[in-house]
Order: sequence, then structure tokens, then C-alpha cells
Amino acid sequence: MHILMTGGTGFIGHRLAPMLIAKGYQVTLWTQQLKPKLPQGVTQWVHRLEELPEVSYDAVINLAGAGIADQRWSPERKALLVSSRVETTRRLVEWIKRQDIPPRVLISASAVGYYGEQGEQLITEDTPPVDGFTHQLCAQWEAAAQQAASTSTRVCLVRTGVVLGQGGGSMKKMLPAFRFGLGGPLGSGQHWFPWIHLEDMARIYLWLLEQPQAQGVYNAAAPVPVRNVDFTRALGKALKRPAWIPMPEKVLHLLFGEMAELLLVSAKMQPQRLQKEGFDFRYPQLPEALQEICD
Repeated sequence: MHILMTGGTGFIGHRLAPMLIAKGYQVTLWTQQLKPKLPQGVTQWVHRLEELPEVSYDAVINLAGAGIADQRWSPERKALLVSSRVETTRRLVEWIKRQDIPPRVLISASAVGYYGEQGEQLITEDTPPVDGFTHQLCAQWEAAAQQAASTSTRVCLVRTGVVLGQGGGSMKKMLPAFRFGLGGPLGSGQHWFPWIHLEDMARIYLWLLEQPQAQGVYNAAAPVPVRNVDFTRALGKALKRPAWIPMPEKVLHLLFGEMAELLLVSAKMQPQRLQKEGFDFRYPQLPEALQEICD
């Protein structure tokens, strides 16, 4: 099976691509980078879709998008966050529609930000969203991907929580402060934190690829969500460091501007469909996940 992947040089892609190759899949990356750092085992990549080899692609995995927490959300940055996801996905869908033999599946990333601030509400795939920038971003992103759906191509949309793993993602930014004993709750610490281990995140994409009946929206978060204050305590314990210094909400808004909502939004997200359809989480509990990451 030949797979076309976008965003393959990112945090998830660097774990997912070797996993696919180990199972015998051929992986080709479409990347905007001129000198990409390729995942282990990947040798084929193109800068433009027109450069792709003339072969039939059985599946497309779409992970493309500028890092949502990499910079403050200026108007220019917000425009880039949208275009790097929505416009890239639209171009990908147009390419899919031009294929004589279209891929059997498009698995396209989305995010927990689709739901917006949900307070104590338990979030399933059917939960109505609360409007805001992250919802609008994800809704446009998903709508663009859904245009690929046909009798030949099924579409899976993966609403991703906070991915935890070694060497990248949110942990790369959090660990230095926590290792020095300077970590602690954000704001009140009572908001829900939808986390998932990188290994499970990559395995979800592989599972959706290999389940011919899978289509539609899937929440990608561990089945046991925690509050932010409990996450910080668990991380401090895994590192054997204190984690009690709070970061007041006003300070977060001063430091990050509108982007502070990423750190303060409450999303008690459940992977209802994954569990119902038989996906088995390797790291369902936070302490075991953090222990593996921090060892």
C-alpha cells in the first residue's frame, strides 16, 4: 500500500511514518520545506504535488499545519494558521479528485479546539461546539477535508487532544520549567486537560487506515481526562520535582495574548467512537504515560 502524507516532518509524523514503514507500507511525503528533516525510513518526498511519482496512492494522511502554539496570535499569524491547514487541505482534495484511481481513504487531522470552551460538559463526537477562533479554524479545516468523500474515498477526521511524548510537542516546552521545580497549575487549574500519548496518537492513524468501515469524526484523547492541576501534580511526581507554583490567568493573557485560551480552555473530551469501535489504548492512564515519557 502506498501512502501520501502531509505534515510528515512534524511531531506526530516522525512517529507515525516509521510505524507505517515497519508494517510494509510505502510512504511519500508532500512537504513545503525545501530541506526537510525526514522521519526514519522515509526516502521519498516532493515539494509540489505535481512532482509526485505516477503511482496509485491507496491512502492519504493529512497532518499539515503551522504550529498553533508556536507564536502569539497576531492577525498575520492567525491567517497563516488557517491557510496552512485549510488551503493545503483544499489543494490536497483537488489532487485526490484528479486521480484516475482515487485513494481509498483520507485521514485528516483536526483538533479539540473544534469544541471551544465546554466547562464541565463531557465532550463526545456529537457535542455541539462553542464558537471562537479555534472552532472556526477546525470547522473550515474539516469542511475542506470532507470534500474528498465519495463512493471511492472515505474520510476520517481526527480531533486531537494535547499530544505528550519525548522530544517535541507540548512536553518539549513544559519540561524545562518542571525540571527546575518551577512548574505548576495554569490559572485555577480546574479546567479539563484532554491529553494523549504520542504512541497512541500514531496508532490511531494506523488503526483508522486499517479499518475499512471507519469514517467521520473521531476524538483522539486518552479515555481518562484530568484537570490541569492534576496533570501538573502527576508531571511533578514523574520528574520527582515540586510542581506547585501557579501561573495566574492574568499573567498568561499578558504573556500570550489571545493564544492564552489554548492553555485555559476546559475540554473534557472522550474518545467515544474509538472505544466503541474497538481501539485499544496503550496508555489510558496519565501516570503511566508520563513515566514512560520522563524515564
